[in-house]
Amino acid sequence: MNKIVTILDSMDYGPSPEEDGHVRAWLKRHGGRFGHFVGGRFTRPGEATFEVRNPADGELLADVAEADEKDVDAAVKSAASAFKSWSALSGTERARHLYAIARQVQKHARFLAVLETLDNGKPIRETRDIDVPLVARHFYHHAGWAELRDSEFPGHVPAGVCGQIIPWNFPLLMLAWKVAPALAAGCTVVLKSAEHTPLTALAFAELCAEAGLPAGVFNLVNGGGTTGALVAGHPGLAKLAFTGSTEVGRLLRRQTAGTGKKLSLELGGKSPFVVFDTADIDAAVEGVVDAIWFNQGEVCCAGSRALVQEGIADRFHAKLRARMETLRVGPPLDKSTDVGAVVAPVQIASIRAKVEAGVAEGATLWQPSWADEAFAKATEGGCFFPPSLFTGVSPASALAQEEIFGPVLVSMTFRTPGEAITLANNSRYGLAASIWSQNLDVAFDAARKVKAGVVWINSTNLFDAAVGFGGYKESGFGREGGREGMLEYLVAAWEKKARMLPAGAALPAPVPVDGDAGPGAGSGALDRTVKLYVGGRQVRPDSGYSYPVLDPKGRLITEAGYGNRKDIRNAVEAARKADAWSEMTGHARAQVLWFLAENLELRSAEFAARIDRMTGVGGKQAAREVAASVARIVHYAAWADKYDGRVRAPQGRMLALALPEPFEVIGISCPHEAPLLGFVSLVAPAIAMGNRVVVTPSQHHPLAACDLYQVLDTSDVPDGVVNIITGDRDQLASVMARHDDVAACWYVGSAEGSATVERDSAGNLKATWVNHGKARDWFDPAQGQGEAFLFRATRIKSIWTPFGV
Repeated sequence: MNKIVTILDSMDYGPSPEEDGHVRAWLKRHGGRFGHFVGGRFTRPGEATFEVRNPADGELLADVAEADEKDVDAAVKSAASAFKSWSALSGTERARHLYAIARQVQKHARFLAVLETLDNGKPIRETRDIDVPLVARHFYHHAGWAELRDSEFPGHVPAGVCGQIIPWNFPLLMLAWKVAPALAAGCTVVLKSAEHTPLTALAFAELCAEAGLPAGVFNLVNGGGTTGALVAGHPGLAKLAFTGSTEVGRLLRRQTAGTGKKLSLELGGKSPFVVFDTADIDAAVEGVVDAIWFNQGEVCCAGSRALVQEGIADRFHAKLRARMETLRVGPPLDKSTDVGAVVAPVQIASIRAKVEAGVAEGATLWQPSWADEAFAKATEGGCFFPPSLFTGVSPASALAQEEIFGPVLVSMTFRTPGEAITLANNSRYGLAASIWSQNLDVAFDAARKVKAGVVWINSTNLFDAAVGFGGYKESGFGREGGREGMLEYLVAAWEKKARMLPAGAALPAPVPVDGDAGPGAGSGALDRTVKLYVGGRQVRPDSGYSYPVLDPKGRLITEAGYGNRKDIRNAVEAARKADAWSEMTGHARAQVLWFLAENLELRSAEFAARIDRMTGVGGKQAAREVAASVARIVHYAAWADKYDGRVRAPQGRMLALALPEPFEVIGISCPHEAPLLGFVSLVAPAIAMGNRVVVTPSQHHPLAACDLYQVLDTSDVPDGVVNIITGDRDQLASVMARHDDVAACWYVGSAEGSATVERDSAGNLKATWVNHGKARDWFDPAQGQGEAFLFRATRIKSIWTPFGV
């Protein structure tokens, strides 16, 4: 028997296993076999099933049905049938249902925690103290949004039937992140559980039935990638939400292109954990434990890249190694376990392969002294991997660039704060970052400069339903949680009734027009072929071609430059160089917009005459369009210093700042109709929020936008903020969608062009906003202006910071 004095000397823990009898009784009650949950009932499992095993010891827990096309179709039809009545409920009625689900989760919290640990392998302390309480929190929080939807999101309606695909690392929590806002918005759901970890989703379905959720509002299908593809591709869905790998996210972006489905992607990450020499080193070491060894490192936002300032690197690594020696890897149901089991043998194999490749590259691997043959023998039969530390890593190595998704930390050093930011942003991902410094000037400066959707200051891996979560770059787009998470499941009411635009005429060939078209100016007049506008200068197109701009009777007005891929490249480079615009205050940008509106108004008659000649709408309507354009610029001048985010207090002594940040470079394809107003309505909100833009104006009526060159020059708009490339809209839109330095694309045009932009954007998974060929009334303020444009012009960065002592 251990003596107290011996225990105090060694600090060893005795075993403290969590009771799992209730969970095993539940599994037995179902005979270890589960079907799908459709229309408020479980289906009988057929012949197509897959095994679910405990990753800690390989024990078979259950056989679960694998959904085929017929099963998915039945689930979507059930959700569609329930949508009409569910969406018609009052906010209070929906709120009551979400509240009831939250209470069910709380009443069965320990059961759910144990089931999650058996299924996933994560320590019981994490499922009990973090995952399940957050699940309840999400349903409580969104019960409030259900009540407030109509007042807080006026003019919006639920998107419709939502398909949701969740990963295996946080099975129940990811379910809550997606299901709660969907139900609050008035949508119905078809959820596909993770293949490795479906059991808590099945238990949740039972809780929904027990809570009295109407049949068909929540439907569950199980299976692997094939089932996920069936869900994503189903034509009955209005919205798809996915959390998983970047590779699959890219496939889903292409698969859903042109379908009209709303899409949100929360994807991979290689998050930096930046430790400045002003950090509390002991606190930062504990932060590393939470950043990379929480959930065995199977976390998309895990702080897997430590960037440590050179002056403290040796001390930091020494303390970190000492702390790693004390970590306990073992049975997940033991309350003393720090690091549990990796989810499946295939994941262990992947981790080992990446670690071996890192060693082969020349990086130095360190593991605790207890990670020896005795450890391997003690954990034989389970999916266990010891906490590991790599040093001497090159920033360009696979270790530093690719997700390992396991308990492996890669550490590098830096000298200056500028170098730290360069290294932190040296990644195709941008999901999260953790900044450690007792000097808050240093910490907040880094938090603003790092390209990530979530930044924790002197903390890490904090989550709350009120705080939006999501990434930049190839970590995806869209947000989960908070106000912005609700908007993912809502659409503007007018969009549901929008008419389809008629097919547009093809762009005239860039060759001389037929002689019958006649000249565009009187005899002897100087020719004015309209050039492109790049970096504040008028430039000839790289192609050397121009195309005719005709009036409604087919007569030549003038010619415009026929832009191509190289012109887009040059415009993007000019836009990137204009980064000072993004750093300006909203007040400074507002002054420029006011000046722009003033100078446009001074030339109202000239612009109205140009619009009338191009379109034939008549002088009165042309004058109305110019006046509306001036008013629209004024509208966004007013917003420039007011769309400034929110402060949330998700925890005691912790604030979360929801800051809207510009995308930086946005590619914009303007509509054929309302050539000046459509142009201004898209460009003004984008630049008001600090973006720089590359714009293709109306291809048939480009001259109203091209006449703005001089107005931009005389209105203090910095060079490169607005770049205008005339030519074939759809060809140029495709180039912008494929360009890696364009962070977002807006397209207003045909359904085919919309599909092309969405499909081509999959390369770097940029955010897109397309109209799917639907008409928008640019004169109607409800359709042509407002917060929807500002929301699309920004991406929310959530910065968590300690507040008080």
